[in-house]
Amino acid sequence: MPQRDSQYSAMMEQGLAAAKDLAPHQEDVFRMRFRRSERDLFGPLQELYGAKPGYEQFCRDLVSALIRLQTERPGALRHLDLQRDLEPDWFQRQDMVGYVFYIDRFNGTLQGVLDKAGYLEELGATYIHFMPCLKPRPGDSDGGYSVMDYRAINPALGTMADLETVTTALRQRGMSVCIDLVLNHTAKEHEWAQRARNGEKRYQDYYWTFEDRSLPDAYSQTLVEVFPAHAPGNFTYYDDMKKWVWTTFNEHQWDLNWSNPQVFLEIVEIMLFLANKGVDVVRLDAVAFMWKRMGTRCQNEPEVHQLLQALRAASRIVAPALIHKEEAIVAPRDLIPYLGQGKHSGREGNLAYHNSLMVQFWSALATRQTRLMTHVLRTHFPESFVNATWGTYLRCHDDIGWAITDEDAAAAGVSGFAHRGFLADFYAGRFPGGFARGGDFQSNPGTGDKRTNGTCASLCGLESAIGANDAGAIDDAIHRILMGHALICSFGGIPLLYMGDELGQINDHSYEADGHLRHDGRWMHRPKMDWTKAGRRKDQATIEGRIYAGLRHILDRRRATAHIHAANPVSILDLGIDGIFAFARKSPVGPLVCLFNFSERWQSIPRSSLEAAGVTEWFDRLANAAVTLQNDTLPLPPQGRIWLT
Repeated sequence: MPQRDSQYSAMMEQGLAAAKDLAPHQEDVFRMRFRRSERDLFGPLQELYGAKPGYEQFCRDLVSALIRLQTERPGALRHLDLQRDLEPDWFQRQDMVGYVFYIDRFNGTLQGVLDKAGYLEELGATYIHFMPCLKPRPGDSDGGYSVMDYRAINPALGTMADLETVTTALRQRGMSVCIDLVLNHTAKEHEWAQRARNGEKRYQDYYWTFEDRSLPDAYSQTLVEVFPAHAPGNFTYYDDMKKWVWTTFNEHQWDLNWSNPQVFLEIVEIMLFLANKGVDVVRLDAVAFMWKRMGTRCQNEPEVHQLLQALRAASRIVAPALIHKEEAIVAPRDLIPYLGQGKHSGREGNLAYHNSLMVQFWSALATRQTRLMTHVLRTHFPESFVNATWGTYLRCHDDIGWAITDEDAAAAGVSGFAHRGFLADFYAGRFPGGFARGGDFQSNPGTGDKRTNGTCASLCGLESAIGANDAGAIDDAIHRILMGHALICSFGGIPLLYMGDELGQINDHSYEADGHLRHDGRWMHRPKMDWTKAGRRKDQATIEGRIYAGLRHILDRRRATAHIHAANPVSILDLGIDGIFAFARKSPVGPLVCLFNFSERWQSIPRSSLEAAGVTEWFDRLANAAVTLQNDTLPLPPQGRIWLT
């Protein structure tokens, strides 16, 4: 492992001596940050690439790039770096609230985002995630995740200068910007891929290319298909190259070869280029697939975590204001390492999606039972992390994969196969008497697996209730929506609200008329922002007004509740009452016990159970009012939610 007097420190000193654009105090700060993260950066790189020819030159090139990118970092962002070095928990605080949208569907362009900055501020959003906005390939681009230029913005949305203007303006309003950086692949139209197709060996080595089918066939023995319906297989043949290319997701998305250190160097430069444009969070897309190993699914390999630690270390040297969100929608045992475990603890990702919380919310909502939810979240997840936390959410741009194992289902007394099938049927609207309206995605007739599309409101029953003009069903749907948001706002981490959920927007089927979109049912739950509905948000006689007011209240109470800081551990409680999901937040100001009634009947929670969990004040932080016990029990209505101290 590298030491402070190592060859890497010597490279850094040589690079600083040659640099002309850093003031002495800036050199000192860079030197301290380099030494702080030197082990975290070069330890993994030495293991990954140390035996390869040219490793020393690669390291020199990397150090030179870090120094150059530091000299290019704007003064305001250097100040932010200092601030966040002194306040490393800035993203864990209870005032952090995420809002996620496609720029064009929100308000057209980056300038359109600025025009609606007041709306975002009013809602209380402090973390703004622009869904893929880097320049995509023409036509089908997998929703923007097929990127042909990492250093340019989609021309339909604006320019890189516009992005810099927007990040600056939002930062002045207390908002941080997140954008997507796809790590597993580029579009086949990317310059690197084009040069590879033209025969340049250097760039063919940036990807996984093969002369014949022997190796692809061998790898395929253990690979799974991500999009079996419209993109079967994992390899594509290109006649002009006379080669096969690894294409995990789609034919137009070429997998990068991360065993080549030059790919690491290229991505570091791109990542820090974006940081220097004012990006606060990079959502690292498809990270689970980055490393390939024969005889495996080529997902979640140990080298992935070494790469992610090294990328994080590079950020901490040049742009410590930048944090990393790792997009890994995988099983719990594979997910936890992305927030740092063992030797990577505190050194890898800062944020990851709590996919299991989302899945278990919908499972409990459909069954009105919480045994499975309590078991999964209590068994598989640690109570806290070092310098990392969850992104909690009910819905996002993607489908819901019913990631419930047979083992977990059996522990809750149900069949995994049958339960996954039930959930797919329930949320597609096929279950008799069910309230949900959604659609299947990527059904697999061979295994019976189906994934699910649908907006939060439609899956919660608002669409069917409006269609039936049933006032009682509308009330129930609104309570389901608000209970879910009270859950993600208290569980721990940054709650991520998907655009339009604050207004109860329902499924949009207009995508079916668009030739570029109709093959992908996920556009059902990516409706354009309805600014007419937003105009009614303050009228509580309307559905959107009721949802908006309820959500604003939850967010206000979240900000006022110090217990919710993400560094405070989350302990799942088993109260022995099916239909009730409960957890305790352990904090320096005392415990907070959060209760959610997934059943459709009143429930009574014994005083003794709550006192055992630490309740002493009998005050509901969510309602901001004292609670009244009845016969030594706490009554909780259907879809009731309470944050009790």
